[in-house]
Amino acid sequence: MADFKTHLSAAAMTGAGLSTAGWYLGAWTLSEALALTGLVALGGILPDIDADRSHAVGLIFTMLAVIAMVAAVIALTPHMTLASLASTGIGVYTGVRYIASGLFRRLTVHRGVWHSLLAALASGFSISALGYHFFGSTAEQAWLQGAALCLGVVIHLLLDECYSVDMVGQRMKRSFGTALKLFDYQSPFSAMAMGVVIVCLLPWLPPWNGLFTLVDLLQGLWQYRWR
Repeated sequence: MADFKTHLSAAAMTGAGLSTAGWYLGAWTLSEALALTGLVALGGILPDIDADRSHAVGLIFTMLAVIAMVAAVIALTPHMTLASLASTGIGVYTGVRYIASGLFRRLTVHRGVWHSLLAALASGFSISALGYHFFGSTAEQAWLQGAALCLGVVIHLLLDECYSVDMVGQRMKRSFGTALKLFDYQSPFSAMAMGVVIVCLLPWLPPWNGLFTLVDLLQGLWQYRWR
């Protein structure tokens, strides 16, 4: 399978190209383009979150801890003092970065459910919900952010499958088919758990008309590009 640098660079380059094109055509601002590039890059390494010794694990959980800390502070600001917010933020960061990370490593298997399209959907939904409810994104922006992360995950899965083909020996490696899959066929329980997460996220998603508006916008940009 592809290594950390390959996953990160491929996702970052794809994200940069697409987000720059959208910015050039006026679909979003430069700051939004930079954020979208970062989300695609994050998605490009996200599936390796279940690899115990992967370079991605520490980076991903650090980023998740920062996101969780910021979201907690934003949500609790009207109800807590500055000192309480600071201690809560530190607690949330520590809990996600070290405690949740340790538990996650013990409970997951590499190339399990996180190497699946189901996980890509759950990850995209999570980012859309966070962006809409905690970071002030509009419905269209939140859906776009979720789609960017989901795209990065799919890029990761496609790269792993490409690296499972031995072009020189003209054969399929044993790892072929373990990355780009709908869900973890070897562990139906984990697939069901991921499905439950998706169902629980549904009430928190941005309005669906924002997604339809985004699709119309992207279709218009595509048609404009080929005029």
